Amino acid sequence: MPVEFIGFIGWQHQSEIHPASGPVIDLDYIHKVAKAHDEGGFDRALVAFGSTSPESQHIAAYAATITKQLQFMIAHRPGFTHPTVAARQLATLDQLTGGRIAVHIITGGADDEMAKDGDFTTKDVRYARTEEYLDILRQEWTSEKPFDYEGRFYRVKQAFGGVKPVQKPHLPVYFGGSSDEAIPVAGKHADIYALWGETQAQVRETIARVRAAAAKHGRSPRFSLSLRPVIAETEEAAWRRADEIVEQTKALREKSGAKLSGHAPPNAGSQRLLDAAAQGMRLDKRLWTGVAAVTGAQGNSTGLVGTPEQVAEALLDYYDLGVTTFLIRGFDPLDDAIAYGRDLIPLVRELVARRDAEPARAAG
Repeated sequence: MPVEFIGFIGWQHQSEIHPASGPVIDLDYIHKVAKAHDEGGFDRALVAFGSTSPESQHIAAYAATITKQLQFMIAHRPGFTHPTVAARQLATLDQLTGGRIAVHIITGGADDEMAKDGDFTTKDVRYARTEEYLDILRQEWTSEKPFDYEGRFYRVKQAFGGVKPVQKPHLPVYFGGSSDEAIPVAGKHADIYALWGETQAQVRETIARVRAAAAKHGRSPRFSLSLRPVIAETEEAAWRRADEIVEQTKALREKSGAKLSGHAPPNAGSQRLLDAAAQGMRLDKRLWTGVAAVTGAQGNSTGLVGTPEQVAEALLDYYDLGVTTFLIRGFDPLDDAIAYGRDLIPLVRELVARRDAEPARAAG
């Protein structure tokens, strides 16, 4: 089946190797990076969410006004907006953008991050709340008549969404979370389950877990993988650039007083990436864990390194495991987005089309 490519739209120029520069919301930067994705063949772009960040829906709304085809994956944390209100907010934005909105549910694995917004619940409670949140979200989007809901965390009486999404039956629901508490909720609600860039063995295992959880509900989700490709004209140049990125990351973290080792991340996804990093900096064909090891795998931090052709072939390996969406972003966010659109995305689409045609040729 066709692959989907998701990029990343930040609100200012910043990455592991670039300290934040410019205003907190840099309209010129958002304009440039959104246009680069729109013109570069990306299907969608992630707008992230954090307890100290600008509001993701508003950033996406602005980016939508300066793009034509690009769709958006809006990171959203359940628990801080009532689900009926959130459903109408997202449906309204879907209407205003002509059906270009998806929601990425990030429940939150770090207690200190959640506490910044006044949430002192434990992880198991948060995922139980997310399950109810998504129950209501879906009903608000799809129900043609008022509905009641009574759960442990939410109770509504005669709730009804007067505005429905353009997309039917509802907005695509992406879902992140690798813990034992997260997988059952993903199985019930994820349309697309999102993994970070793990080894092929880890990806195979997680896909099996999520599929088993989804089968209990008669569902079959798709899968997304997040990676940080480092591409160059030669393999040697690409690995040299990867090494430079590690050193630049270390230098910036040392300057800010951040740790370089001994990390103990609270969320299961980061722990899995660190488990991979403990096996070495270069795994499988060209999976690279250098930045994950230095940063404590804070978010999407593993990559694939090589020429565009080599990285495309490595992505195809994940496609063969069942991954049909690739979230790719670079350490030089704007320049890398342009390079991916020019040099990488067309190659992967071509390889996937060839791979999909192989059974047809064999049958013929």
